[in-house]
Amino acid sequence: MNTEKKHLTIAIDGTSGSGKSTAAKNLASVLGIEYIDTGAMYRAVAYKALKEGIPSDDDRAVGDMLAQTEIDFVKGRILLDGEDVSDRIRTLEISRAASEISQLKSCRAKLVEIQRRIASQKSVVMDGRDIGTNVLPHASHKFYVTASLETRAERRLAELKEKGAETTYEAVLKDLRERDHSDMTRKLNPLVRAEDAIAVSTDDLDIGGTLAYLLSHIDR
Repeated sequence: MNTEKKHLTIAIDGTSGSGKSTAAKNLASVLGIEYIDTGAMYRAVAYKALKEGIPSDDDRAVGDMLAQTEIDFVKGRILLDGEDVSDRIRTLEISRAASEISQLKSCRAKLVEIQRRIASQKSVVMDGRDIGTNVLPHASHKFYVTASLETRAERRLAELKEKGAETTYEAVLKDLRERDHSDMTRKLNPLVRAEDAIAVSTDDLDIGGTLAYLLSHIDR
């Protein structure tokens, strides 16, 4: 695989808990390029808004906050105003707030601007919900990753328990169902498979199998 001289922009969209972030991280590592977790960016904004008592549906207030906010990635870790918040933004509360805040025009405009700038400067694997359709419509490779609701709930529950969170399968299932509905029905850039994106179902694929599948298409 000769990717050194190419400027790669790989867009991976999909439903929450489908394994797209893990696949994106592994793909970026194998290809030796930067991984950009756009979902973490929205979670970071939601984290700061909650911390400062700003309603996640207040477009103007969130926009004013973002004017004084710095978001960056260093070796896959997300920095919010220079502080690593990677492990603080993976809670159900942040997940719900991120889903709401991601619908705000001010928030999406600011973060998409940052995402496009990063992708123009270096090769990236970028995952999210509107990467192939909106952020990087001319990406060199596009994938749409998903799995059944039940499979995703089991995976997310295991992930949360591993981090010490106290929750139940029913709560996680409910959160994912609501997240899907919110992502797919929002007015601004809803979650949808780009026409030229390759569909990837991870129900019967483990981490290694998913990575191999993605790489096989990039090889072509």
